[in-house]
Amino acid sequence: MPDSTLLFIAEPQSVTSVFSPLKEAGYQAGLADNLAGAINFIKKSKPCLIFTRPVMQGYSAQALLAEAVNIENFPPVIVFSRTGSADEALKFMELGARDYWLEPLSWEKIKLMLPDEKLPSMPSESDLGALKTPKDPTSSGTQGRYQVIGQHPAMTRVLGLAKQVAKSKATVLISGESGTGKEMFARFLHHHSDRNDKPFVAINCAALPEHLLESELFGHEKGAFTGAINRKLGKFELASGGTILLDEITEMELGLQAKLLRVLQEGEIDRVGGVETVKVDVRVLATTNRAIEETVKGGQFRQDLFYRLNVIPLKLPALAQRGDDVMLLAKFFVDKNCIEYGLPPLKFSEEAVSWLLNYEWPGNVRELQNLMERAVLLAGGGPIESKHFLNDPDAWMPDENYIPSESNETAPTTAGNEAAGSSFEVMPISEMEKHLIIKSLDQTSGNRTKAAELLGISVRTLRNKLNDYKKQGIDL
Repeated sequence: MPDSTLLFIAEPQSVTSVFSPLKEAGYQAGLADNLAGAINFIKKSKPCLIFTRPVMQGYSAQALLAEAVNIENFPPVIVFSRTGSADEALKFMELGARDYWLEPLSWEKIKLMLPDEKLPSMPSESDLGALKTPKDPTSSGTQGRYQVIGQHPAMTRVLGLAKQVAKSKATVLISGESGTGKEMFARFLHHHSDRNDKPFVAINCAALPEHLLESELFGHEKGAFTGAINRKLGKFELASGGTILLDEITEMELGLQAKLLRVLQEGEIDRVGGVETVKVDVRVLATTNRAIEETVKGGQFRQDLFYRLNVIPLKLPALAQRGDDVMLLAKFFVDKNCIEYGLPPLKFSEEAVSWLLNYEWPGNVRELQNLMERAVLLAGGGPIESKHFLNDPDAWMPDENYIPSESNETAPTTAGNEAAGSSFEVMPISEMEKHLIIKSLDQTSGNRTKAAELLGISVRTLRNKLNDYKKQGIDL
């Protein structure tokens, strides 16, 4: 279908990992390994984007770009490479490519390039909400994927400032507790800036040791250190013309802070092991969940870098401080999960509403999102009650034999369900437990720690369950 199809010109093993999330988002994907096949697909299916290798046996992206003048409404082309170089990137950009990426391809990066109207209006875990206007709290708003749900004055003030500075080049420091939606705000700023057609690149400063983080940020030359077998472009070069997000900036070592300060002051970087200075045009956004002023006083963070980053400060309120926004967000996430799991709409009991409004939310919006997914899976036909938010399975198991599943197919019903006009498949608790574990592992891409958090059990318990399934001949 036009505007909902993508073409990948590459080896299948390098791109098939993104096909599943594309399908879930309503897109179709085509795969070609030669120029003739690619041109035929473009003319027939009219893809909205093309992702291509620079060169393969019997094929080159240069030849593809040369065909663009012969085809009306030729789609944007993004070249992606295993190694890459600045020279090659410049060459393809001059030939007409929209962008030049390094592997691996990721869904998070691809979806930033897709037409907004084709993507689901519900956010991912990092896109934690949407601004609903006070006049119509159920409207979808006008900000597309990058919206902020909330009517509390603390949120509307922050959002107003974000809108005001979005089109500027000013550095923005976004602070707030873990789970308040800092990365989502960073993406909101990029999406509403004049750079929204350029790359948005994020890097977690706490995830890598100093020597690896420096290479990730600024790149390295071939032979710069053991294992540097090729030149590698850093995040600043990859984000050139666009926006870079430095997540958890206060975790960066002091030595690297000094090098980052030079980038902010001079707009240039030095690759590790390089002799040439590289100019970059990048807007810098940073986030922290710590009291950065205290780290400055304690000597863990450079004062001059703090002043450079804190040109525009955005402090996000904790969810517990946002009053009725809790229910706006809760309903949003419940509706989202009902659609995702093919369930009928669910409502909250009065007791559940009271619980949600009085809970302290130490994990903020991220915790609320996870609890709403758990509640949707456990509530069956609803309504959602507070017991569905709890970690204790005994609180929500209706009896010792059966529990409703989220299946949307017609199945035998109980008398009570028949009276309500609903129908639910019933299955042994052990089967439902297995089903929930499979769902959680699928939702977290096999990450057992995250799956255990979603289920409200320990990693050890999850591991023991998986070992039991393995003994039964079921390998998850």
